[in-house]
Amino acid sequence: MRRTLSLIGALLLAHVLLLTVRPSGATVADTSDGLDVGIVFDVGGRGDKSFNDGAYLGGERAGKELGARVTYIEPGEGSDREAGLRLLAAEGMDLVIGVGFIFTDDVLALAKEYPNVRFANVDMSVPLDSLGQPLPLPTNLRALKFREEQGSFLVGALAALVGKSKKIGFVGGMDISLIHKFEAGYRAGVNHVCPDCTVIANYAGVTPEAFRNPGRGKEMALAMYNQGVNVIFHASGSTGLGVFEAARTTGRLAIGVDADQYGEAPGFILTSMVKGIDASVLAAVKSVKEGSFTGGVQQFGLAEKGVGYIYDRNNRTLIPDRVRATLDSLSADIIVGRITVPATREGDK
Repeated sequence: MRRTLSLIGALLLAHVLLLTVRPSGATVADTSDGLDVGIVFDVGGRGDKSFNDGAYLGGERAGKELGARVTYIEPGEGSDREAGLRLLAAEGMDLVIGVGFIFTDDVLALAKEYPNVRFANVDMSVPLDSLGQPLPLPTNLRALKFREEQGSFLVGALAALVGKSKKIGFVGGMDISLIHKFEAGYRAGVNHVCPDCTVIANYAGVTPEAFRNPGRGKEMALAMYNQGVNVIFHASGSTGLGVFEAARTTGRLAIGVDADQYGEAPGFILTSMVKGIDASVLAAVKSVKEGSFTGGVQQFGLAEKGVGYIYDRNNRTLIPDRVRATLDSLSADIIVGRITVPATREGDK
């Protein structure tokens, strides 16, 4: 009787999880040689106009360009994340992707439990040994990492060059080392072109909820604008939507993150520091298709075109040609190693 009840419970859980699955919508024939890919989204889910939407775009590209069948799961509570990954692994997916550092412990455990399933984790927090060196990952697990500090350096320089103020703003989501990379690079870029500028930084909180609190984002941004800041860069998920609202309210400028966020506040978005999350997801799927998938860390920086900033017809009038030329020069110097961008804040380990 107990075994029967346990089985019923497991089937009910699977059913509930499958109700949250969103089909890829890709027009690809369901052939037997196609790849099966599962993606579990981060806090905030689809529609964040940022991190998760970048992963979704990568899944869509994998469907259209590589013929992959992509299953999406949008978890609710924290325990649903592990359950979503487990469900996909148990179904024998060719590749299971967790979107966000918050999946780190789950993918590490499941990669060992399911050695025949390949896993990837966007922004994985790779465990370190006692000397601060990365520990080896399972051969079926790939960490997709970005050099956010490099792209943040460029938008920091931009903010200082066009902001017309010695005070520059930064709004972070969760106060963790990953977001510190954005702040550290941003500060370095500001100080590189304006040594006497001051960066005012604040964080929305110390839990994952800090990435989905637009009210808090608006409150922090308004305080900065009222202190004389003209440009604020956010790295805070949907909390940044509040930063954009504050920019509209005060007539100041904001800088988006992860994806092009101009459409969230047209005329008030100076640029966006973009991460090629879609490209990293596509690259992982492609390596499985080609049989070249390996475990370990894969880095995406300026040299790999994994980070950058938006410059197009929407914001061209906000970025003078001389400033654009300066940013191009700084980018080239970073790529060849003439400029080393810090990835940690002063005092961080």
